[in-house]
Amino acid sequence: MKIACIGDSLTEGRPGVSFFKLLTAKHPHIEFNNLGKPGETVKSLHTRLEKSKLATYYDLSFLWIGVNDVYAKLLKVQAQPVTKDHHEFKDYYVNCLEMILASSKHVVLVTPSLIGETIKNNSNMELKELSSIIQSISSKYTNVSFLNMQEVFEHHLEQVNSSDYINTNVMRVMQDVLFYKNPLRIDRLSKKRGLHLTLDGIHLNSNGAELVVEEYTAVIEQLQLQEATVH
Repeated sequence: MKIACIGDSLTEGRPGVSFFKLLTAKHPHIEFNNLGKPGETVKSLHTRLEKSKLATYYDLSFLWIGVNDVYAKLLKVQAQPVTKDHHEFKDYYVNCLEMILASSKHVVLVTPSLIGETIKNNSNMELKELSSIIQSISSKYTNVSFLNMQEVFEHHLEQVNSSDYINTNVMRVMQDVLFYKNPLRIDRLSKKRGLHLTLDGIHLNSNGAELVVEEYTAVIEQLQLQEATVH
């Protein structure tokens, strides 16, 4: 089985704890490709996919994109182009999906999870709107499914008291990339900032990474079961 994980820095695994490393360790008999790129927006991913089509055919592709389309508005430096409104976001997202479907048997659309662990902040409310768009896109395809990662994270955050820390300083994000590579150090800094699932309000700590692994694993196992039933 060949699986592609397509997305931004959350998929690439820096800063924070890499869910991808944990996922590959959990499934040693599956071939995974990490196609995450830091700062990626739906627009920049579209450009990337147009330039270089997926190099191989995948049994399953996870598409986890969209957080930077909202997070970029909080940063003073904009690394990648963002869509001007939700209509444009939808158009670019559909085009990305079509290109991925051309090289994938099945695609899972994963919603952007968090910008800050305060569920009701403006950024998370906008992510909720993007999640609805992504869900409506997924319903139009037979071989596409939907994974609401924001809902999964929300469910866990409802049971704890989190700080409203969000790292909006690009230099500090770079410092986290350079100096916090060890999961223990990442988790310690996350705790110091009063956070439960993330290092900085966006990128994952060990708890957040484990949650993603659980959700991705459930999808993988369900697909394996379906394949076995067919054969």
